[in-house]
Amino acid sequence: MAAVVPASAEPVADPVAETLQPIETVTSENGSRITRIEKYDEQQLLVYVYSASMDEEILLDVWRPADTSEPRPTLYLLNGAGGGEDSATWRYRTDAIDFFKDKNLNVVSPVGGKWSYYTDWKQEDPVLGVNKWETFLTKEIPPLIDAALGTNGVNAIAGLSSSGTSVLQLAIEGGDLYRGVAAYSGCAQTSDPIGQQFVKLTVETWGGGDTRNMWGEPNDPMWVENDPYVHAEELRGLELYISNGNGLPGPYDTLTGPEIDGEVDVLANQVIVGGVIEAATNYCTHNLQNKLSELGIPATYNFRDSGTHSWAYWQDDLKDSWPVLARALGLDPAAE
Repeated sequence: MAAVVPASAEPVADPVAETLQPIETVTSENGSRITRIEKYDEQQLLVYVYSASMDEEILLDVWRPADTSEPRPTLYLLNGAGGGEDSATWRYRTDAIDFFKDKNLNVVSPVGGKWSYYTDWKQEDPVLGVNKWETFLTKEIPPLIDAALGTNGVNAIAGLSSSGTSVLQLAIEGGDLYRGVAAYSGCAQTSDPIGQQFVKLTVETWGGGDTRNMWGEPNDPMWVENDPYVHAEELRGLELYISNGNGLPGPYDTLTGPEIDGEVDVLANQVIVGGVIEAATNYCTHNLQNKLSELGIPATYNFRDSGTHSWAYWQDDLKDSWPVLARALGLDPAAE
């Protein structure tokens, strides 16, 4: 796996306090462990975890609280379809690090899992390898992060695009692991024909993988088992933030927009391809809203009247969702 985040820093044996249990003695139930921690800067750590389920080392990009004098909650922040193995990450495409710099929480962003939907696959894929990301995110790293960073055990999770699907399902599978979820431009449906095509587009067309290795043939029960829309009832009790644009060009879809730099071809791709994708996720997201409303499950929605499937909108979404996430994490958003 090619980690984009540079690892050019001094090792840190104990990043928080001397009273913490040494990380060398901490393992998850299946033997996963932290292999090393490197200091990126005063508030950023690169935490390397050996995943027993995938038999490989995974990098976690970790941003520390402004004040580490007491245990703090943790936000797991997932990248999109590329899994952060490219430059399309919260670190490189947004000002998220600066936004969280003065806030009292840990932010953990995994680097890995491209085109995997952060789920547990049925079997190894010839192209995408072994993927057991649900196990990694819900069982392997939480106890390691809690021990190494001295957290208070309170967690929330957020993600965009295909990870906007994943965070909903991870919250369902995680039981009481997460108290809040923010899903930006995701498609909650995975098992109906439209949802299956969306998953196949991501995994197969873009990623080169085979969804039969992921959840089996289209009639395999795993498609339904991993469908947050079908299992929406299990989102009850969570703080929920759900957002989407409608695919029409918005304020960031101009030649002077972020990362467009006057390039006509870049803008055309964002408007045309990004517009189509966002329109599709908008359909899914409205369906989820209807389902949650039918079930009487409250959520905070942000349906923009424009906007494509692109990072500038997700940067806004992250900030707009902060009051919801802060509430889930037991923090005062006005004070953070």
